[in-house]
Amino acid sequence: MDNDAAPPNVLVVVTDQQRWDTVGAYGNPMDLTPTLDGLAARGTRIDRAISPQPLCTPFRASFQTGKYATETGVWQGSTPLPTDELTLAHRFAEAGYDVGYVGNWHLASTFDEPVPPEERGGYDDFWIAADVPEFTTSPNEGHLYDADGNAVEFDDYRVDAFTDFAIQGLEALSEPFFLVVSYLEPHDQNELWTFVAPDGYAEHHETHPYVPPDLQGRPGEWFRELPDYYGIVERIDECVADLFDALDARGLREDTVFAYTADHGCHFRTRPGEYKRTPHESAVRVPAILSGPGFRNGGTIERVTSLVDLPPTLLDAAGVDVPDAMHGDSLLPVVRREEPDADGEAFVQISESQVGRALRTDRWKYAVAAPSMTGWRGGSSERSSDLYVERYLYDLQRDPEESVNLAGRPSYRNVADDLRERLLAYIADVEGETPRIKPYDKGFP
Repeated sequence: MDNDAAPPNVLVVVTDQQRWDTVGAYGNPMDLTPTLDGLAARGTRIDRAISPQPLCTPFRASFQTGKYATETGVWQGSTPLPTDELTLAHRFAEAGYDVGYVGNWHLASTFDEPVPPEERGGYDDFWIAADVPEFTTSPNEGHLYDADGNAVEFDDYRVDAFTDFAIQGLEALSEPFFLVVSYLEPHDQNELWTFVAPDGYAEHHETHPYVPPDLQGRPGEWFRELPDYYGIVERIDECVADLFDALDARGLREDTVFAYTADHGCHFRTRPGEYKRTPHESAVRVPAILSGPGFRNGGTIERVTSLVDLPPTLLDAAGVDVPDAMHGDSLLPVVRREEPDADGEAFVQISESQVGRALRTDRWKYAVAAPSMTGWRGGSSERSSDLYVERYLYDLQRDPEESVNLAGRPSYRNVADDLRERLLAYIADVEGETPRIKPYDKGFP
């Protein structure tokens, strides 16, 4: 950023459980997302954006701190972010920004009660949110909490209500501002065990919806759920347009950095018993679009990119120093073509369904898991293991649907050995541990 220029505003939208291929700019043919598609065409799109943790709370901790889940200790859904962790809100506020948060926080210990100020991660200037909105709302009514802990009721579709609260934030915050809007959608409504689109939105997707190749021919819930899922995505895109209308009304669009992404994807239980919590592309690959100052006409970043790069990128775009504590790197040098758009890879930690680790390279997906541990059991020792077993090896160039597991095949032993050493290097760097990885055992699926 030009040192003489006023710092830009920063608006971030984070969705929950949204696949990358729901967005037209990523190849979805259904015209669900004209707003996001236009932003991608005029801004910067990260083609292969990978979540560092395909689970809501650990991802949110990573996004807020720029650290991996094991570094913050937030490795499962019920673990609050330590109050001494410095978040993006603290970094932006220290640089003179007003900071605000709307929607799904999921980083406190209060669940359906108001989040106390000390557990809000420094978002002190505007707050309408709940720790776990799944417990305080339904798709068409409910409440969040304001900064004083008072319930803020709504009786509208939840995405619309969160958008209205976000527009209040845009109107209340002074420039420069940093505002995060965290939608619960397109996540399923837990107690209903289904996805819920707004009235009239699922119906026009019921006939011949686009079925991503990785879902085709697999058992799971995609056949029943895709119409509602797509209807939700369509409505989110319209609400993003409403946010930009609100920016236009204040004359702020050209002065605002905008980022759009999701915490993880969704495979509709086509992978055993899960919507997420696995290393597969459908769980870890998400949309990631940036627009506004610094990102105009940035084109497409083709290299594999971990979303741990997003926090430093936002700080860098605002002219705020990136702290050494953050693991990622700003993408602005790549956007400006000062660094090559090549040789990217992403390290992934997985919890709850397993204690797992994975490496996603340009061509390969290599994943391991602890043989006798699961992250559901509780206790800080469950965040990592001193022994992992090879579980998956996919050639994404030949098999983008990850339908043929090559783990254990002798002809791919050299590939697996190389990826094992690279994964161990990430574990050593991020976690400070030196576990052993056992070759694939046919008795361990």
